[in-house]
Formats: sequence, C-alpha cells, structure tokens
Amino acid sequence: MNVTDDLMKQLSRLQGVFTDIDDTLSTNGKLTSEAFASLWRLHEAQIRIVIVTGRSAGWCDHIARFWPVDAVVGENGGFYFHHDGERLHKRFLHDDLQRQGFRKKLALVAETILKEVPGAAIASDQPYREYDLGIDFREDVTPLAAEEVRLIKDIFKRMGAHAKISSIHVNGWFGDFDKLTTAKLWAQERLGVDLEDARDRFAFCGDSPNDEPMFAFFPLSFGVANVRPFLDMIECHPALITTREHGAGFCEITDLILQARTLAR
Repeated sequence: MNVTDDLMKQLSRLQGVFTDIDDTLSTNGKLTSEAFASLWRLHEAQIRIVIVTGRSAGWCDHIARFWPVDAVVGENGGFYFHHDGERLHKRFLHDDLQRQGFRKKLALVAETILKEVPGAAIASDQPYREYDLGIDFREDVTPLAAEEVRLIKDIFKRMGAHAKISSIHVNGWFGDFDKLTTAKLWAQERLGVDLEDARDRFAFCGDSPNDEPMFAFFPLSFGVANVRPFLDMIECHPALITTREHGAGFCEITDLILQARTLAR
C-alpha cells in the first residue's frame, strides 16, 4: 500500500469507517481478537463504525447490540439496524407484506439454482433473512468453480433479481437497493449528513465483488489483500489494497488511520 503524505492528511480527517465482515474483518471464518480490538480502537477514537454486509438480519441484530458499532447495514442494503443504548431500532426499506412477496419469488429462484448448479446450497443463515436469498458456494460446501459462481449470479438476473457475489455467497434480492444506497440513508437519517458531499470524510473497507458500489463511491476505499483474486470481476477497484489479508488487513487500515490522527495533532 502506497502511503503518501496526502493520504495521511485525508485519513486524519476521517469521521467514520464503513466495513464489510466476511474475509475483511474475519479470517478463515473467525473474528480474531486483533480485528475485534481494532473496532474498539476506532470506537474509542470516536470514529463512527458502520458494518455493511450481505449477512442476515439475525446476524445484524446481534452485531448492532453487542459490537462497538454505530449501525449495521445488512442483506446488501435491505435495512439498517442501530442501538441507541437502550433498545434496538430496525429501519427496513420495505414493509412486511412487500418482504413476504419478495421471499416467495426468491423461493422459485432457489429451486432453479439448486437444480442447475449441483454443489450449491442455501446459506446456513437463510432462516434469519428478511430480504435476500443467500447461495453458499464455499462457506459450508466444497468450493465451486468460478464459472459456476457466475452461473448462480446469472440465474438470479435471468429471473429478475439483483445479485452480488461475496467471498462466500451469491446474494440475490428483489427491491431497488444495494450497500451504498442504504449507507447513504443511514448517514442522512442518523447524522443529517449527505454522503454525496461528505464522501471524503468516510472510508470503506471490503474484499469482494459485492463491495464494488462502495469501492466506486468512496475516495478512501480499501481492499484487504485477499481482494486481488476478485479484481477481474470488479470494474471499480478499491483505491488502496493492504499488504496483509483478511482481519490482519483491517488491522493495518486501523493502524494507519490512528497514526494519521496522532500525527495531525
């Protein structure tokens, strides 16, 4: 990662960090003590932290309650959850009836994918999802080939759904949103900030193709080193790529942000 004086000045002005979880914070399916400590270090430096993930509403409920974060954008943008110190608040983009309709259509998509792509499976956290369908291609199944992963995405699109590839799942959904649209909504509703005007005061950290809208939007976008195998699947690459992979890469980013703040004092 090319660390310049200009980069350090930009980092010193940061007010918040948006970050993915799987293979960005986590390492081989585990959240290391060092990566979790990095969240606390940012939190204690009064830098806002928003998790932006394809993971399920069930996971996001837990994270918003128990992690040192300001909010969680889940299921690739279907909602954000935040805890105000007393209770959990859930902000969905669509009402219960609309979400039920989406899930009915996704059941047909799931049937088609499982028939056409042997070895694919429904993601283990699917029972806890409100919006999307997660298709596992390497978390709890024998890893599928790249062309099979692309076929899963193509089936979603063929059947009228949006789809994004993460490092472990292909997620598909109905409804006009992605990670970025709901990150913007959170900033507007919770901070009174228009991210279009404030994008240089926030950074994003990610690792896979479903992070592309965030990579494209934020000038300070970081990819942890394990993003490299996915770069041919991404049109808009992260501005910076760490030297280390997974959670260690996130720790590298945290160290840099906090060092920039110290130097700016």
